[in-house]
Amino acid sequence: MFADFTTQLRAGQNLGSEQVMAAVRQLTDPALPPEPKADFLAALAIKGESVEEIAGFARELRELSLPVPLSSEIRKREILDVCGTGGDRLNTFNISTTVAILCAAAGVVVAKHGNRAITSQSGSADVLEALGIPVDQTPEQVAHALQERGFAFLFAPRFHPAFKAIAPARKLCAERGQRTIFNLLGPLLNPARPSAQLVGVPRPQWCEPVARTLQTLGVRRGLVVTGEVPTGAESAPAFLDELSTLGPNHVAEFYQERGFGRSTWEPGHFPVKPAALSDLAGGDAALNAALIQAVLAGRDRGPKRDAVLLNAGAALFVAGAARSIGDGWEMAAATIDRGQATEKLRELAQGRS
Repeated sequence: MFADFTTQLRAGQNLGSEQVMAAVRQLTDPALPPEPKADFLAALAIKGESVEEIAGFARELRELSLPVPLSSEIRKREILDVCGTGGDRLNTFNISTTVAILCAAAGVVVAKHGNRAITSQSGSADVLEALGIPVDQTPEQVAHALQERGFAFLFAPRFHPAFKAIAPARKLCAERGQRTIFNLLGPLLNPARPSAQLVGVPRPQWCEPVARTLQTLGVRRGLVVTGEVPTGAESAPAFLDELSTLGPNHVAEFYQERGFGRSTWEPGHFPVKPAALSDLAGGDAALNAALIQAVLAGRDRGPKRDAVLLNAGAALFVAGAARSIGDGWEMAAATIDRGQATEKLRELAQGRS
């Protein structure tokens, strides 16, 4: 079956919904060898994944994940995830993880989905662990943490056991230098089924497809963003899988009460300080944990704080906690300056089970 699908994709033809279902069954079958799986994933990526294909893969893979038994009380609230696809390879500190903690400190329920480092020195799981926050919890523990503390981390390998059968094929693609659909799927597979998401992607062309996929999956409010990093007059810009304080931002957005929109806007609309990419640099988990603590305690009031406030402003807006990104910026800054962010860090570390 994979041979037929691979031939179809190489001919430039999209997969139908039933074919996507069959492909996921084949990919997650541990009895099948990795080579045909890798060939299939490569052909899909080279063709270019359609919105329908991305949504189909996400829907099928979410059904294979471990469910989170959330209470009706939590379900009635907006549940936020702040997550990038990764892959920008720009070695920034853990901006989205900092933003997730800050939004929780501001009173938003945050179900943060993530993993350990793959293309960086410190993934979200690595830095949260360095901060003393539980990262490998059961679905029941996640539900309890969201209920009691308004924040939980969903460690992808625990919640997606079917991925074990796909890992060898993904490794083979990586050895060939070939990206796959799984480079996009991470933020789409949160088992807590968040209702609001801020998603970062590493290229502008992925903003609209990923946003439309989130909308198809039932997310009520979504922002999908990529931020430019100027690299000089003779070079094409690099892109962060975050909102950038360094250059223009490409945004695709949708809200339950409004339609779908696309825009490009400059960070100059916000009180950002002049900065370079090096001002946002991170390192290993221990260093990034220290950087996060400094930002959330209000000790670091430079470019790292600006990057966090810009992304937190967008996250608080998409979660419905702020009327605009600018209002969200002010709300996030006040949360830090009142000491609420540091207190939330302390609370989350004390919640270790």
